[in-house]
Amino acid sequence: MKILPEKTIERLSQYRRTLNNFYADHNSNRIFSHELAALLNITAVQVRRDIMFIGYSSSQRKGYNVQELIQVISQIIDTHEPINVAVVGYGNLGKAITTYFVGNRPKLNLVAAFDIDPKKIGQETHNIKCYSIDRLREILVAKDITIAILTVPTHAAKDMAKILVQTGIKGILNYTTVNLHIPPEIYLEEYDMITSLEKVAYFVKNKNQ
Repeated sequence: MKILPEKTIERLSQYRRTLNNFYADHNSNRIFSHELAALLNITAVQVRRDIMFIGYSSSQRKGYNVQELIQVISQIIDTHEPINVAVVGYGNLGKAITTYFVGNRPKLNLVAAFDIDPKKIGQETHNIKCYSIDRLREILVAKDITIAILTVPTHAAKDMAKILVQTGIKGILNYTTVNLHIPPEIYLEEYDMITSLEKVAYFVKNKNQ
């Protein structure tokens, strides 16, 4: 299958998570497109278009087979072999991500954290150890880490991104408010919580007027 658009991959991930929750809550192995759409606040047309796009079909009368659809989505968005991930920046956000992440995705293994603070080095969260940033290259190679979750302070974001690029990292999830400029061969996903919160605040303000 050709490379899918970013937004399609995002929705497929959301579909899978929602389908897993639906199956656990309802103990039902059938769901209609309009039901899945309602759970995600999108249109049934969008759901059907995405699912047809990945080559899955079902009986309109019976709806989608939940377990089959989960399996099809997993085959598309998961890797064949697990990918190892590291958190770079072991402050409150880094620790929170570590706690949330562990065990949530079997194909994505969070295996290390890094920081410059001597008080944090050596700490462990769910058996994930925090190492000195001075050992970044060594640990990335030793643990075959290819994705970094960047949660360092704003002033350190650009320099740390450069270091990650130099160490051969393949993908970065940037939680800082700094827009990074990295080589095109490295996949970058940027999540700016401040911008997202300001967006919510803007629409709340306008709805209350």
